[in-house]
Amino acid sequence: MRLARPRTRTAAATVGATALAAAAVIATPLSGSATAAPAVPQVKPVPAIAGHLLAHSTSGPLSTEQCQAKWKIACYGPLQYRQAYNLNPLYKAGITGKGRTIVIVDSFGSPTIQHDLDVYSKAYGIPSGKVDVVKWGNVPKWDPKNKDMTGWAGESTLDVEMAHAVAPDAKIVLVETAVAETEGVTGLPEMMDAEKHLIDRGIGDVITQSFGATENTFPGFDKGDFSSIKKLRYAFKDAADHGVTVLASSGDGGATDNTADGSGYYKERVNSWPSSDPLVTSIGGTQLHLDDKGNRLSPESVYNDNGSGGGGQSHVFERPSYQNGVRAAVGNRRGTPDISMSAAVNGGAWVYSSYDPTAVGWDVSGGTSEASPLFSGIVALADQAAGHRLGNINDALYSLYKNEGYKPGSGLVDVKDGTNNSYAGVTGYTAVKGYDMATGVGTIDAARFVPALAHESRHHH
Repeated sequence: MRLARPRTRTAAATVGATALAAAAVIATPLSGSATAAPAVPQVKPVPAIAGHLLAHSTSGPLSTEQCQAKWKIACYGPLQYRQAYNLNPLYKAGITGKGRTIVIVDSFGSPTIQHDLDVYSKAYGIPSGKVDVVKWGNVPKWDPKNKDMTGWAGESTLDVEMAHAVAPDAKIVLVETAVAETEGVTGLPEMMDAEKHLIDRGIGDVITQSFGATENTFPGFDKGDFSSIKKLRYAFKDAADHGVTVLASSGDGGATDNTADGSGYYKERVNSWPSSDPLVTSIGGTQLHLDDKGNRLSPESVYNDNGSGGGGQSHVFERPSYQNGVRAAVGNRRGTPDISMSAAVNGGAWVYSSYDPTAVGWDVSGGTSEASPLFSGIVALADQAAGHRLGNINDALYSLYKNEGYKPGSGLVDVKDGTNNSYAGVTGYTAVKGYDMATGVGTIDAARFVPALAHESRHHH
């Protein structure tokens, strides 16, 4: 058994705050079952916030300067992201994600998601948006004392607020899947079923997934049998057929990732799925260095604090053709990530939530679970700019990159400051000139990247 976890990392501490109770629970085996083990692996997703401290403010989001004084970390809001990623020129031109739909997949969801997005938006003076909630399966009654549920609710809140921050007029569909302990051990198959159902009904232009499970933990992996992962790819194949873009967080364990029980990390380089899937665009993590207005004080670095941007070679998938130009870095395997956005805890995102009545207010969150929904907003903008869905963007992305050439006007921004994603004792990869498995092709200047991606995708469909 193994666990898929949300990618979120909650950061910093109020004075005297205690660490969050460990939420990682070992998946219970299917007891008393006479049937053979199912061919599809079954997962109990568990939140990844265990052991992290909470930066919490009840009065409202603090400025970056105040966060640094109080908690020794930087904290950012949507207006800073808009400045840092050069989104404002797009909004002025009417590119706001209008007419496009972002699908967010999370277990359990959050009962207060619409209210919380409204409060978040109002605090920053941006219009709110409607969140359509789709319950997939028999989603259990909300229980704020259930650590599993509150972990996923935190993830859902982060995902929705980040996607909205970048694409304010995109429609958001939050799919809540029913992962309840009372129903045995379930997880990834339900998420894939939900995705396929929406794709087949024409709902959603881009899907963002802030969860993952280490490839090594899937049944059969140790014997070189990868069928348990390959049998779960049907939603991504369906997305490719329908021109839907699929994203996934690259993980928060640098070049390693969690062991099956969630309590530790592999001692060697590993990768995780769905990020490692060639049909998915893997979103890695950077650390932004911004002032209160969102201006850059220095170029972006690799996220490596209280977690680190996931990246490395897949043990399951061979190098896809779109990565032929970066074979020097990835070898003969699928390499992740493809591209990166803000994910560091020191430089985390303000998020507002009220799903837990004992902790209503503003929190700072990080992790590649922040990066993937941020990038889902970018895809929604590019879909609107193109006037159609871009579908799988990997061909277009690597074509804009062109072997370190970075096509003029591509809007890709190399991350090359020599920082790395070594983590938990496992040596990772260094951010060097060109593609690397610390940040992929780098990050973006949206005012240039969005039209470039929209244009480039025409040549790859």
